[in-house]
Amino acid sequence: MGRSKIEMKLIEDTTNRQVTFSKFRAGLLKKAHEVSVLCDAEIGLIIFSSTGELFDYCTQPLSMEQIIERYQLAKGTQTPQQSGLQNMSEKLRRESHCLELSLNHLNGSELNSLKIEDLEELEQQLEYSINKVRARKEQLLKLQMDNLERNVEKMEVENNQLCHWIEEKQASSRQQQVPIEANMLEEKQQQVLNQFPFLGEEQPISVLQLVSLPPSRPYLGQPMQSNLQEANTHHQ
Repeated sequence: MGRSKIEMKLIEDTTNRQVTFSKFRAGLLKKAHEVSVLCDAEIGLIIFSSTGELFDYCTQPLSMEQIIERYQLAKGTQTPQQSGLQNMSEKLRRESHCLELSLNHLNGSELNSLKIEDLEELEQQLEYSINKVRARKEQLLKLQMDNLERNVEKMEVENNQLCHWIEEKQASSRQQQVPIEANMLEEKQQQVLNQFPFLGEEQPISVLQLVSLPPSRPYLGQPMQSNLQEANTHHQ
């Protein structure tokens, strides 16, 4: 007994409708994949459910965007925005090619195709570029010199401040050293006075004379007289 034919009308029951959609969707995606693999076909399949859920399939390694773009090119159904993007892409490609040629000319390569007028124009462009480079170089050198001069002036100011600070410290140290030396001298004098206590008092005249007079040596003359007497005795 064969399977009954499904009547082609909207399924009223929501649950049955969802179940039927799931079955047909799976079969449709499977068939699309089989056709793509078996027949080497590029397939793009987009499915929206009644609830707005998206399901899609595209032949690998292509993307859905690539397949849609190919479809639009084949049908001539590009949007104005896409046409504008394509025109802009072509313009950028041409500008890139021109810039590449100009760069090669500036580098000194591919000059055989240029005429005398083109070479003269290229020479003027190079001279203009060289002048700009030189001007920028001089500007940078001047900035560097100005920075160096400012640094030198700053270092001189700091050096002067440091020298002034050192001089102040040395002067303060000398001022502190003077009382110390005076105290040391006073201590030494006091030590001398302690060793000779009579130096710091008024002594009698006899003591002063004893201290001031050199020691007498009367015994030095007696041996000489004895020697003379002995000599006279021997002579007689």
